[in-house]
Amino acid sequence: MRSKKITAIDIMRMSIVIAILIITLFPIYWMITTSVKPTDIILMTPPAFFFQPTFEHYKYAFEQANFAHYISNTLIVALGSTFIVIVCGSLASYAFARYNTGGGNLMFFILTTRMMPAIAVVMPFFVIFRTAGNTAIGQFLQLGLDRLGTLIVCYTIFNLPFAIWLMHSFFQDIPTELEDAARLDGYSRFKVFIKVVLPLAAPGIAVTAIFCLLFSWNEFLFASILTRDVARTITVGVGDFWTQRGILWGPLSAAATVCVAPMILFALLLQRWIVRGLTFGAVRG
Repeated sequence: MRSKKITAIDIMRMSIVIAILIITLFPIYWMITTSVKPTDIILMTPPAFFFQPTFEHYKYAFEQANFAHYISNTLIVALGSTFIVIVCGSLASYAFARYNTGGGNLMFFILTTRMMPAIAVVMPFFVIFRTAGNTAIGQFLQLGLDRLGTLIVCYTIFNLPFAIWLMHSFFQDIPTELEDAARLDGYSRFKVFIKVVLPLAAPGIAVTAIFCLLFSWNEFLFASILTRDVARTITVGVGDFWTQRGILWGPLSAAATVCVAPMILFALLLQRWIVRGLTFGAVRG
């Protein structure tokens, strides 16, 4: 087999790709190395690239800044809102795909609610949840300022339109003949949805859940306005290292690494599902 000759254009393309990778990955590299640098050399000029790593900044973040509490809050909020979005969104998108519910105009209206800037509703949400926290139902449902239930509701409201819009196309690509055959075998409509439709739409549901989880994990605005201490998440907790004495670069980098690393690993492990879900139904027979 004749080997392909590398041309000047190929070299230029590879150089551009390498340059983009360096520009993209260097901040992550710098954040991780700063998190394990001793305090006295973090701001050294020129920068120290070779040093004895230390984990004192991670110890400070978890023991002194109570960062483990922020992580547990973020996990509860992200997983809880994602679960609600997938359950409600799958039912709604399946109904849009199979029944005459208003057509594309209603779907577009649902999507426009996701386009609305969050800053436009954060203050009304603040007033609503402050009032809800003074009611018995609000206290029972953990709704109010500085409550995990408040963040779950907010993230669900913003993720649900996107999930409905995304999963709608996946359900449309599933042949209705499979559902008709299951109905002839005696399955009810709901049982058809559970036994036939959901397994076939699993790649699309998985990629939708991934995007919702990423949004909930990285969200900052609602968490900063609607929480104080009890329900604070990691994105807000990172700001605790900006003190009156100055910025604690070591603990700040350690906290940022803990904040970013799980989602990077999560995306790398599930990239097969992401690609499969995004290309689901792209080729029609």
